[in-house]
Amino acid sequence: MSEEYISVTCRTKMKRISEDYQSRLPDNTALKQQQLPAYRLQLSATGVLSGFFAAGAFCLGMGIILILSAKSIKEIEVKYTKICANCAELREDATNFDKECTCSIPFYLSETMKGNVYMYYKLYGFYQNLYQYILSRSNSQLLGTDLKDVGNCAPFSNSHDGTPIAPCGAIANSIFNDTIILSYNLNSSIPIEVPMLRSKITWWTDKYVKFQNPSSINLSSAFAGTTKPPYWSKPVYELDEEDPGNNGFLNEDFIVWMRTAAFPTFKKLYRRLNRIQYFIEGLPAGNYSFNITYNFPVTRFKGEKSVVLSTLTWSGGSSLFLGLAYTVTGAVTWLASFSMMAIHLMLKKKKMLFIQD
Repeated sequence: MSEEYISVTCRTKMKRISEDYQSRLPDNTALKQQQLPAYRLQLSATGVLSGFFAAGAFCLGMGIILILSAKSIKEIEVKYTKICANCAELREDATNFDKECTCSIPFYLSETMKGNVYMYYKLYGFYQNLYQYILSRSNSQLLGTDLKDVGNCAPFSNSHDGTPIAPCGAIANSIFNDTIILSYNLNSSIPIEVPMLRSKITWWTDKYVKFQNPSSINLSSAFAGTTKPPYWSKPVYELDEEDPGNNGFLNEDFIVWMRTAAFPTFKKLYRRLNRIQYFIEGLPAGNYSFNITYNFPVTRFKGEKSVVLSTLTWSGGSSLFLGLAYTVTGAVTWLASFSMMAIHLMLKKKKMLFIQD
């Protein structure tokens, strides 16, 4: 084989390798060659410190505003577990489930609660955040698509004769079922019932997205073939005798209870004031009483129950957590700002001395 032939062959192979390499190169554009104009942010000490001081001032200001807003809320809480001790003892015996027990708790409201007033029930020591408790429900059943889907609801999935329970699960079975009526002693002698609304107490997404009744004109026939939870006194389609639209899985008290709480002490919205007649401006100061039909047992697990009357502001309820969080964040930010400013001035002074030397 001649040297000329070998030389030609080598040049051909090198040319092919070169062409193959060039074909895999990125296009010669400003974007792919990373030649676009860029801006490199160069922060000065003055700019950084100004930003930190501004953020700290904003957080401190918001914290103070939120704390003052929470402090302006008027709230009264009445614990009734020990006051209704006879009823609490009666409810510890399950055989007394059909016996009604009521108690009345008088209290005095020293200041007028102006504006919208909300009634809550509050539980102490009730753990709705247990993993198995949270899972004990059937979302397809609550959406009204399959009433017999009770696979995740054990041990409250079927009755002793095998009939599916609706609504099934531990959450639904343990629903808060005390009845609380607020009375106002007009002229210190004549008690009148304070008008309360049981509508619009749920989250919009719960009411219109997560809960739906089966598609049927007659709810009782829609729930045929199912039975009520063991601890319920009436079926789900008879929860509200006054408002037919507030029955079934769309019952607002039921929906509120089904949204589980994160902590063992929690309160849930029960009613809101209907601002009519003597209560147009809110709850006037005076003598009141809670008339309670005691059904929900708590003493067995050493819990407690209370009723809370409260107003609200633009920032929410009476919790100080958000305001304190903003205040602490602002204070820490300002502390960091002063520390950085001290370090900057110290380094600047050393630099000036070095230049002079």
